[in-house]
Formats: sequence, structure tokens, C-alpha cells
Amino acid sequence: MNAKHSIHQYASELIGTFFLVFFGCGSVIVAQLDSGALGGVSIPLVFGGVVMTMIYATGHVSGAHMNPAVTVAFALLKEFPVARVPGYIIAQSLGAILASLAHLLFWGSEGHTFGVTGFSAGWITGAAVEFLLSFVLMFVIVAVATDSRAEGQMAGLAIGATVSLCAFVGGPLTGASMNPARSLGPAVVAGEMSQLILYIFVPVLGTIAGGITYRWMKCESPEPGEHGCC
Repeated sequence: MNAKHSIHQYASELIGTFFLVFFGCGSVIVAQLDSGALGGVSIPLVFGGVVMTMIYATGHVSGAHMNPAVTVAFALLKEFPVARVPGYIIAQSLGAILASLAHLLFWGSEGHTFGVTGFSAGWITGAAVEFLLSFVLMFVIVAVATDSRAEGQMAGLAIGATVSLCAFVGGPLTGASMNPARSLGPAVVAGEMSQLILYIFVPVLGTIAGGITYRWMKCESPEPGEHGCC
């Protein structure tokens, strides 16, 4: 792909990640500033909803990774050009930071945490949770995005639902980041980076493991029209 088209993809990733953090972490801020504004399931639904929306809006342009861990895993699975990995990660990280700067502009810095992720359990437990959530996220992404037998038109819904499920269960334990960029933006603007290193590396390990597992499990149908291989 030529440089001009790559720039369009980088812009798509920046915009997609911006809105992921803006709306997702924005819902956290709203809940912290007004405890009655959002119910217990609202934040997971916002995160899943914005992921689904951005997949349908930008997936045909850049693949709608919106997540450095997803980009790295796709590259290792040879589903994405390695040469474009740095550009994607920079665009995603910049989009997340810009979103948190927008939060600072709109809501200031008092009374909320910018959606900074942190472990409420121990580091080992937190790392295990983030690994597991990142694993299932990439497992679903690879299934719906690379397997021709899956229903591709439902990819956005499936991935968005997975994010919501992960956020609902894992949110109270780790913030259910699954995404280095999503954790980076709030951490940089809030100046709270004590646990950021784990949110950068653990999701990458989880997405790689999830992608490899689905790739190992996947097999082609021996006859046209058959599903599965057992």
C-alpha cells in the first residue's frame, strides 16, 4: 500500500481510538462526577457500543484495531503488514491522549480520575484478569475477522458485545482495559502511571495468545458447505 493510503489508515486509527477513549472513559468521568447519572451496567455498554460503532465506521478503512495489542497480534499472525505497526501504534496512542486532553478541557481535573485503570486486586490477580480478557477479545476478533466461515457483517456487534462482557466482569478488578492505548491516554493526562507498564505488556501477551489459540483451533472445511472440521 502506498504512503498516501497508509496516512488515511493512520488517521482512521487515530479517530477511532479517540472516540473509544472519549466516550468510554468519558462515561467513567460522568459516573464519578454524578453518581446518579449512570447505572452499574452503563459504562460497559458505552465501551462496547463505541467499539461496535467505530468498527462499522472505520473498519473498511483501517481494520478498526483501535488497540496496539490487537495490531501487534495481527502482525504476528501475518494478518497485518509489520511495516505499518509503528504508525498504527503511534496513531492509536495519540488518539487516546487527545481524548483525555479533551476530557481535561471539558471537565477539568477535579472530582474524577480520567478513567485511569488500576488493579483493585493484587498485581498477580490483576495481570491474570487482563491477560484473560485480552485473550478472549482477540479470540473473538480473529474468529469474526479472519475466518471466512464466520458472519463477517456481525463482526462489530460480536466484538462490541465481547468488550461489554469483559468490562462488566473485569471492570471492578482492573478497569478491563485490554488496550494499552486506552490506559495510556488517561494515565498520561492524569499523571498516574504507576501501573501503566502492566497495562502495556499484559494485553499484548493476552491478544497474542488468543490469536494463536484460534489460529490453532481453526481448520478448513473438507467439503464445500460443511462447517467445522470434527
